[in-house]
Amino acid sequence: MIRTSVLAALLLVLAGCGGGDGGSSMVPTPAPPTATAAPQIKTSAALGGAQIVSISSATSGAVIHYTLDGSTPTSTSPQYQAPFLLSASQTVKAIASSSGLPDSSVASASLTISVASGTLIWSDEFANSTGNPISPDPTVWTYDTGNSGFGNAELETYCAWGSTTAPCTTANPNVWVGNDGLHIVARNPAAGVYTSARLKTQGLFSFRYGRLEVMASVPEGQGLWPAIWTLGNSIGNAGWPACGEQDVMEHINAATNPDLVHGSLHAPNANLTNAYAFPAGQNAGGLHAYGMIWSPQQVAFYVDNPANVYATYTAGQVTAMAGGVWPFDTGQANFILLNLAVGGNWPGAPDGTTPWPAEMVVKYVRIYAN
Repeated sequence: MIRTSVLAALLLVLAGCGGGDGGSSMVPTPAPPTATAAPQIKTSAALGGAQIVSISSATSGAVIHYTLDGSTPTSTSPQYQAPFLLSASQTVKAIASSSGLPDSSVASASLTISVASGTLIWSDEFANSTGNPISPDPTVWTYDTGNSGFGNAELETYCAWGSTTAPCTTANPNVWVGNDGLHIVARNPAAGVYTSARLKTQGLFSFRYGRLEVMASVPEGQGLWPAIWTLGNSIGNAGWPACGEQDVMEHINAATNPDLVHGSLHAPNANLTNAYAFPAGQNAGGLHAYGMIWSPQQVAFYVDNPANVYATYTAGQVTAMAGGVWPFDTGQANFILLNLAVGGNWPGAPDGTTPWPAEMVVKYVRIYAN
């Protein structure tokens, strides 16, 4: 028979052992964080000596703001959304914030980068030697999908690589990389039904300043609207047009004589556009290099040769407009989009003359240092 005092002691020991659950209650509870974790600034090598900068915080859900001029970031500084490309020396500073915690300390990295003007610093050559269609690089490209109209009353359903949600099907894909480049294909699988693809680097890769060049051929037909363009990373929190839009190339409908493509900028209270007329015997159906030269206070567009600039827009032009805002020098980077729209407010709907399938082929996307 166990004496009462001994029994009481045993009960206390068992209680301290967590009731036989392996002693888990004896593990100290971690102290709650006292502040948001400071950002980590990491770099990886790009082409030609350029660097790709990535910023993260160990605090889940933390919002990161950064600067590139050495100033202390605040809540009004650009918000980090995706890795960005740099081709010149910068001092990157970043701060993280999260709900219920004080802001982090400021992280800083001084990057020494020296790249000669005209150097290739990033590219996707859409290489494929397999003999079979493959996915665009998923570390670079993601997709907009669905049939929301995308703000332009467009008619297509955008389909991602491998999508099987009707009307998308892998039997008749809308996007792939073949042995001759990236294919973006618009289809008309049933009366009034259209499918296509819209690729973007949003959240995966972005750039700030430089010369963007895309070699492509585009389809020409009523209701077709191929485009090469960029949007600011801030679109998720600032919205459009505050994020800024740079349209490197847009073409609508069938070929005209002369055939035209357009280069445009869209910003708050500012919509600037200009047309490039192809020389006699050429049109957008042929293979051409479409380029944008983005430098501080200025964006210019060209076709086939950087010396062949047909439109130049400046910050002064935009800010001279009533309420005009120039968003292209705020420190944020932009992501790239490639798409083939069907219908919409600008081109109008397809008709019986529209060729199906209609195909946009992109040979490469390249960025050169200014």
